[in-house]
Amino acid sequence: MNLKGVSCVEGTSLEPCCPSHETVFAELAKIAPDAPFLALGQTAFWDEPMKAGVALQSQALGYERKFVAGVHDTDYFAKHGGGRRNGKYAVLPHNDTTTKDLWSAAGEFSALFGSETVVRREALVKAGVKLGKVLRERPTALDQFTEAWGWRGVVFNGDNSSVVAETSFPPLEGTLLEALDWAIDETLARVPKFNVDRAQSMADALRSLVCSASSEGSLGEYYRSLLSAMYGFVAQEPVGLEATSTTELLQFNTETCYLTRFELVDRFLRPVSRAQFVEAYNKALQGSEIYTLDRFGSWAIPFDLVIPGHGRGTIRVAPRAIIVMTPQPIFITTKKPVQSIQGLAEAIERRFGKACTLVGKAVTLIGMLATEFIFVFHEGASRYVKYSRLFHQSVNDSALVLNPILRVKYKTWDAMKDCQQWLTLPTPLRRPFGADELGSQSFAARWRLVREQQEQLLVRLSELHRPIEFVEYLAKLLSPSWSYPAQRYREMHDRLLELHREINRIKERKAEIRVQWRAAAEKRNLVQHDKGRHWRAELFGKEQTEDALRQRTEFESQIAALDRDIREYRGRWQALDMEQQAMVKQPNILAAHQERRELELEMELMRLSLVHEAITASQGLSHAGYRPSAWWFPIICPDGGWFRQVARSAEYYLEPLI
Repeated sequence: MNLKGVSCVEGTSLEPCCPSHETVFAELAKIAPDAPFLALGQTAFWDEPMKAGVALQSQALGYERKFVAGVHDTDYFAKHGGGRRNGKYAVLPHNDTTTKDLWSAAGEFSALFGSETVVRREALVKAGVKLGKVLRERPTALDQFTEAWGWRGVVFNGDNSSVVAETSFPPLEGTLLEALDWAIDETLARVPKFNVDRAQSMADALRSLVCSASSEGSLGEYYRSLLSAMYGFVAQEPVGLEATSTTELLQFNTETCYLTRFELVDRFLRPVSRAQFVEAYNKALQGSEIYTLDRFGSWAIPFDLVIPGHGRGTIRVAPRAIIVMTPQPIFITTKKPVQSIQGLAEAIERRFGKACTLVGKAVTLIGMLATEFIFVFHEGASRYVKYSRLFHQSVNDSALVLNPILRVKYKTWDAMKDCQQWLTLPTPLRRPFGADELGSQSFAARWRLVREQQEQLLVRLSELHRPIEFVEYLAKLLSPSWSYPAQRYREMHDRLLELHREINRIKERKAEIRVQWRAAAEKRNLVQHDKGRHWRAELFGKEQTEDALRQRTEFESQIAALDRDIREYRGRWQALDMEQQAMVKQPNILAAHQERRELELEMELMRLSLVHEAITASQGLSHAGYRPSAWWFPIICPDGGWFRQVARSAEYYLEPLI
């Protein structure tokens, strides 16, 4: 079965929808006629509402397939190892220093053109940045130059992060809306003041929509209440969907355990299949950073249980007990081994009631829900898919039927050609694009070329190792304003180079004198030893003859002569050393060193800026295009042209899981 769709051809006139839409929807009608689409995400404020385009295209082509939009509220809210443990929420940027370990999927926000693209130290070093030189003078410079431009995440500064379904919304509301306001204001700043009225009106509508959905429950419930309105706001027309959450989809009790979505769990419980599935799971994860089951303890299966009031933990099914590795582990004793999904449901319901949620870990969650739904993933979304595919291909269970994933590849920036809008570029994009403002059509036409040029710039920067090469590059190819620093650096370089040569000549003379000095000292030691031996052999306790006394006098004369030579060598060496010290301490030389250090710091700061801009304009812009924040579209293009073109030109293809 060929599951790949026909790709759109770039540069051609698009039909009402991309040809791959028709091909993929027709293929799905054959292989999975009744499976609903499932768009599952941690937040309503990122890219998930873009999938309104899939629902609308499917309906436009005459299909009645249900579209389910869900909140992944069994995932953790955020993780951040740094900061004060004050039990409060905070809005933070993501960099490679103070917030290096930050993770915030349920509370992340991006402004137009922004993405979570951190500029890593390794990338700076690869591009030739001398980090030691910078950090000595600017200890906090990397906070700025490694920061992911246009991104903020809300984190909890506490000891434990709860799942989204158990994160109370009221204490979080102010901080969450603060982050959204930042993203909206930063996006509005991209619209010139002469043209901002309509954008401001759409932004106000978004804020009103967000505030009207205020909830007294959990963050997950708040996001769920927003889904339908957010999809409609982005598409600017009603989108038929069913809103849900993973706590609802995967609610686990004696009534739901018979659903097809729990068949995969059953395979890990049945004695006839458990060993095979455990082995296949662990094998699929070899070489990855994902934990194999032995890392969770004996009898672990790749599923977690979310227990209201207790949190989320890995399930371990021992011969006569179930252990749930919540923050405080919970033990459930069983009279006999649990060897089926029904037995597991009975034990859990008996202890906790019907409200628990059984959710697969990242690799098994996909297989659980793919038995009943067709996942809608954007291009590049979910790095776990390849491991899930390896696992399912390895077990080769023909009775476990998995629907393919529908992949959606956007041409976000190319589609800007249908948006009649002027754009004020953010600082990191101005130098790469060579403009502060430009039209959306111009942006659409130029962004790929700019990305390519910035990728080439990173390669060129990595080749410019010597400061003089870099500053001359800046003067010739970047800006004439660097001509003066380049000239001054060459002058400083030449002056200090001549000084270096003169000092080397002095050092060579000092080295020659030290050789002579050391030879004289060694010879004096030998003569002194000979004198001592002569004393013991010819004079000590014996009659002192004239020859013996004359020989002793000769020894003393030699030692005196050598002492004079040593004093002369020492004096000559010290005179040269004083000359050397005087040369390096001349005010004009010290000033030259200081000026050169300052010029080199200027160059390194410029290199840092260039690298940050280049990565933002290449990798960052690409990542933002893969996963755009859906609410950008009606704000930047209120007439809907940008969103419609993105939806029409998106490429679809099916990705099998088996």
